[in-house]
Amino acid sequence: MKIISVVGARPNFMKIAPFVRAIEKHNQSGLGEKVEHILVHTGQHYDVRMSEAFFSALNIPDPDINLEIGSGSHAEQVGNTMIAFEKVLQQHKPDWVVVVGDVNATLACSVTAKKENIRVCHIEAGLRSGDMAMPEEINRLVTDRLSDLLLTPDLLSNANLKAEGVAYERIQFVGNVMIDTLEANRSKAESISLASIIQNNFHEGKRLEIEAGFPILDNRLAVLTLHRPSNVDNPEILGNLLSFLLDEVCADQPLLWTLHPRTEKRLKEFGLWDDVCKAPNLILLRPLGYHDMLRLNMASRIMLTDSGGLQEECTVLGTPCLTLRWNTERPVTLKEHGGASVLVGNNIERIRKEYRIAMTEDRHPVRPELWDGHAAERCLAALLAKRVESS
Repeated sequence: MKIISVVGARPNFMKIAPFVRAIEKHNQSGLGEKVEHILVHTGQHYDVRMSEAFFSALNIPDPDINLEIGSGSHAEQVGNTMIAFEKVLQQHKPDWVVVVGDVNATLACSVTAKKENIRVCHIEAGLRSGDMAMPEEINRLVTDRLSDLLLTPDLLSNANLKAEGVAYERIQFVGNVMIDTLEANRSKAESISLASIIQNNFHEGKRLEIEAGFPILDNRLAVLTLHRPSNVDNPEILGNLLSFLLDEVCADQPLLWTLHPRTEKRLKEFGLWDDVCKAPNLILLRPLGYHDMLRLNMASRIMLTDSGGLQEECTVLGTPCLTLRWNTERPVTLKEHGGASVLVGNNIERIRKEYRIAMTEDRHPVRPELWDGHAAERCLAALLAKRVESS
């Protein structure tokens, strides 16, 4: 069997790493048909710090093919990826194309594969936010509609697909590959000192100022990630969020903020950068590698984020999580489904209320069904089983 797997951006890297390991383990076992695997990186995330460093840290082999698509509008990225990926498919003629997640590369490569009459497998299928203003939601819908095999991370995703009329035989519940990566890297992350993370990743634009009585210790700090346009592209919204963070969160404990380039640009554009630079108890960090970010999640008293993947990690680690979004494609991570996350959007009163509640809570790790570190093995088994069915 010949499989082409596709990654395009940072969120994909954590998802493909365990799948690559599962293929290597299968081939080394000598049992069953050997899998010929070709890894294609579309180059949607082209920054070395955000891409190559993740491949190295997660022991992902260098891509066999890099399309080097780079930045651009959604249409440019999708169109350029389709043109380049079509040539790859015509040259290598795989049995399956495996796509992960919901980035533009996921959409582009699934469409191109189907036009070449090649079967598509989507890992992390069935996630839905219900928000068509999110480009990722469009990517998820189109990819799932086209995919021949839909591998879901949770049973809520199964229900979404069935409600959309997807045939039962195309759906298989395998668990969450992101948690495979977490479990494989937990020990390494635990060994990293918080001081080294700060020292090696401190944002040079701000002095390191921590008030007396607020040492950087496990379970005595807050962590923030913020990058979505709904939170950072409006000066009033970003200003109100910043005021809450500086006046209230930083008054309780040190706040470690991994600063996304888009957010830094907006802070400077809106005249808020000086407030950030002068704030005590606020530590600005450059974008972090996987292990450093996982270590901060393990250490955090509370996570404030608009990231999807961090909601999942917080659930398994038990970190109270305020999700700075009005919806989520990962409802299994919400408190009402047993998770650790609460949707607070960017409404300051709601954020304040849920922040105060979260600060009184202890860690409560939760492991949804099949979030056991072996999802990638089930993904590969599902593909191999399909090969047997079609032979």
